[in-house]
Amino acid sequence: MKDKNLFDNVSIVLVRPKYSANIGSSARAMKNMGFTKLIVVNPLDYEKEKAKKLSTHAAQDILENAVFTDNLDLVLKDFNFCIGTTARLGRQRNLSMSTPYQMAQNIKNLISNNKIAILFGPENKGLENLELKKCHRLLTIDTEEFSSLNLSQAVMIVTYEISKALKKQPEDFHIPTLANRFELDSMYEHLKDILMKIDFIHPENPDHWLDNFRTFFSRQDMRAKDVNILRGVLRQIEWYGNYMYELGKNPVKDQD
Repeated sequence: MKDKNLFDNVSIVLVRPKYSANIGSSARAMKNMGFTKLIVVNPLDYEKEKAKKLSTHAAQDILENAVFTDNLDLVLKDFNFCIGTTARLGRQRNLSMSTPYQMAQNIKNLISNNKIAILFGPENKGLENLELKKCHRLLTIDTEEFSSLNLSQAVMIVTYEISKALKKQPEDFHIPTLANRFELDSMYEHLKDILMKIDFIHPENPDHWLDNFRTFFSRQDMRAKDVNILRGVLRQIEWYGNYMYELGKNPVKDQD
């Protein structure tokens, strides 16, 4: 078995779960696979006793230590790698889609130096598009005739694959430290601002145009150093634009 502390770098994030029992049974599934970090965002109507009953005595410590919050952005800002689960393959097609096995192989190469969040949406609808956009990768569980899984079943399958992958992780594998969600979101805001200033993206719907850049950069597993380099380039572009403006020239229209 690998270092137990590696499991602490993975957090299960339940977004707007509808039923307290599913929170409890998800905690039990986590306990079965060795994971302890549970975050619950905007539960519909949380009843602790119902959750405890389904968690069983063994997993009640996970419920007691779980983080309950109403702000997903605040939760994710310190994570380096975010994974969104979805059963709807038509959503966010431009993001990479993986099976639990494939995702586990990816995670085992990041887990030592990175905090990883795995998001599960509400039982009836799943994660919304805006929530999926916050993720680096998407994960779907292959099923046959009926695609919908119970929340705790999905948590069990995903954590099982990660646990299994960690047992086979090579000891000397180099693990990069990725930029966290806060650093990436700040970069995207900076990028949007500059691209609007140079008339590269339409100002009426800049976030729509920025999605292509989010997709591109999410495939690169960017590190903090990469983000700093890109933001340095953006600052230089902004400086150059301001300088040309002071000279009475338009750096876009007057480039010939």
